Amino acid sequence: MNLPANRGTPVAVVTGSDSGIGRATAVRLARDGMDIGITWHADEEGARRTAEEVRAQGRRAAVTHMDLTKLPDAADAVERLARELGRVDVLVNNAGTGTATPFLDMPYETVRDVLDVDLIGPFLCGQVAARRMIEQGRGGRIVNVTSVHEHQPRVGAAPYCAAKGGLGLLTQVMALELAEHGITVNAVAPGEIATPMTGQEDEDVTEKSRPGVPLGRPGDAREVAAVIAFLAGEESSYVTGASWVVDGGMLRMGPQAGSHLKGDDWRRV
Repeated sequence: MNLPANRGTPVAVVTGSDSGIGRATAVRLARDGMDIGITWHADEEGARRTAEEVRAQGRRAAVTHMDLTKLPDAADAVERLARELGRVDVLVNNAGTGTATPFLDMPYETVRDVLDVDLIGPFLCGQVAARRMIEQGRGGRIVNVTSVHEHQPRVGAAPYCAAKGGLGLLTQVMALELAEHGITVNAVAPGEIATPMTGQEDEDVTEKSRPGVPLGRPGDAREVAAVIAFLAGEESSYVTGASWVVDGGMLRMGPQAGSHLKGDDWRRV
């Protein structure tokens, strides 16, 4: 994916880029020289602020609404942004949702919505972007934002874990099938990150204590964005089908943490 100057600036579409990891990623990719397509679900004003930050980096920004519970039509947002910006070279499937409900109490509607947003939506958006990339003939990058729960379960998050685990394996299949077209596909699996989804938007992570995380704190969205930017750039040209965990070492604590629990609190949401 090495675009000559006369082919224009590379374009990245970042779903769910109205806040958190999505916003940090959009701004980082703009800083790296890309024009950015921005999607939002409920926070249009947040998306506009992201666009302002992108333009402050000297890059173009386009904004559109996308509700991944309204499939398959919602995936058309990727095509709208590609048309407006002229192409798509990078897709970051970042939009997501979660749950905190015990398995036995989980209503069907919640299960369906989480699977649509976290798994089926990225599948369909990936199809739209990959077809565009193949037509353009210059390869591309797809990065699927999963979670540490791509790899390990969490009580109260049954559909979320199912979707993120599925997205991890989908990433591997996409990597195999799209490699012949010069498209790499990787997953980024964040741990606890200070974002609106965890109720910690714009907080100073260095002031938070997380004794169970080896690095002792939650992550900052910009730290996740840096890994996504690597996978979206030239230097990752021989990397595909991998899951990049960004969790401060959290997953490495499995047996260690389990053997040090002093009560049954973990059994409750």
